[in-house]
Amino acid sequence: MNATTDSLDDWGPFGRPLFNDPSSRKLKRVGVVDVGSNSVRLVVFDGAARSPAYFYNEKIMCALGAGLSETGKLNPEGRARALSAIARFQELAKQICNGPLTAVATAAVREASDGPDFCAQVLKETGLEIHVVDGKEEARLSAQGVLLGWPGAYGLICDIGGSSMELAEINDGEVGERVSSKLGPLKLKDIDGGAAGRKAYIQKTLDKLYRKMGDQQNRLFLVGGSWRAIARIDMERRSYPLLVLHEYRMTAEDVAATAAYIAEHDPEELRLRCGVSAQRMGLVPYAIEVLQGLLERFDPYDIAISSYGIREGMLYEQMPPELRRRDPLIEACRHAESKDARLPGFGRTLYDFVKPLFKGDNKDRRRLVKAACLLHDVSWRAHPDYRAETCFDNATRANLGGLKHSERVFLGLALLHRYRNKREDTRFSDLFDLLNSDDIRQAEILGKAMRFGAMLWMQAGADLGHLQYSEDTNELSLKMPDSTRALYGEVAEARLQSLASALNADLNVSFA
Repeated sequence: MNATTDSLDDWGPFGRPLFNDPSSRKLKRVGVVDVGSNSVRLVVFDGAARSPAYFYNEKIMCALGAGLSETGKLNPEGRARALSAIARFQELAKQICNGPLTAVATAAVREASDGPDFCAQVLKETGLEIHVVDGKEEARLSAQGVLLGWPGAYGLICDIGGSSMELAEINDGEVGERVSSKLGPLKLKDIDGGAAGRKAYIQKTLDKLYRKMGDQQNRLFLVGGSWRAIARIDMERRSYPLLVLHEYRMTAEDVAATAAYIAEHDPEELRLRCGVSAQRMGLVPYAIEVLQGLLERFDPYDIAISSYGIREGMLYEQMPPELRRRDPLIEACRHAESKDARLPGFGRTLYDFVKPLFKGDNKDRRRLVKAACLLHDVSWRAHPDYRAETCFDNATRANLGGLKHSERVFLGLALLHRYRNKREDTRFSDLFDLLNSDDIRQAEILGKAMRFGAMLWMQAGADLGHLQYSEDTNELSLKMPDSTRALYGEVAEARLQSLASALNADLNVSFA
């Protein structure tokens, strides 16, 4: 797709390009409605274009696809609920969006004989035009949603809805082969023969999908509410400390253990503990049967949960290549700094100051160092007694793309040490188990380096002096311009000494 064209027709159902300027980084209140087989959802995006934040997010469980296999039509009760939800979404959009909503519908509406009539009714009563996408297009958009969070990713995307399941391969950031199937949980409920009948149907369908997709033994990315519900139950089973579903990892062994865990527990009690809706919980047993068959047939080396899917894929669709190549984490952090920091731009200066301490680290670690420096001051409005906790919460629980869970904790711990010398006696201790001892030490060093560097506050681009650290001589040295000698007061000196202690290094300070 040509992102520079002025022709609205070239943008298909998406209306107009959101990012006319390839250097655009900001996203302003873009609303998307996803009419699925099980739910109808409104998401309003805002923030950094490459890593959009969820300004507003509302979901109604309508079960439009319930009974579709038997009747060939949309569930009447679900249809009425969906129409009511869409009417509400339209009214909300008038107040909070900067443009018209974009709406897409997937398996239930495209398969139902009254799907066109439903779309016409929505248009007549609400003014919203629904664009019905076919299975391959749904797979492509879901895959692009994954690419929004994982630039350059490779593996197999599996998006499960109520009435269908789509597969798409991605390699080096490009979407390849795609296929759609009828392995949605709402469809499986109607299969004759009970568990044995479903198993045979699932296996037969997966065999066909395998012949189409071929070997797919890289990472399996799971997209869809039923997968997320299974992941949340897996967290409960494992007593996992960080309840963030995006980038949560599982293995085939985990899935098998969780299937047994679900079978052993009362569904109502389990769903309440895990915060899963009753309608979603009713589909989980069918979805996990599909997942176990999928893992057996394709044998991926690991599994990652993606909170990004078709809605995010619709945004990615309209991004020019220059924007797609940007790092979603760094873009989100830059946006946060420009919006919330006292001195936007100082994060880059701080990064240049502290990076000699991490010169031997790989690019993934340097990326986290850069993100921490950009975020080091965005929580300054919090009460001083709670800034460290606010920083940690923001890093570990905020909507940040491109972060593994261990990287979230590393970033959070570094920011905690930006405001607090000690990490003991915090409510986050159980999360530190996601890091090894060296990662914990490196996060402390980064935090204390930022804590000291912020004491030399002048302006973005200022010469803060030069830090050097030598493992060979076990020495930390600071060389500062003589004109900045007054900035090196007793508090600054104490913070630099704390950094030297974290490095277990001798300290040498000079002015010239």
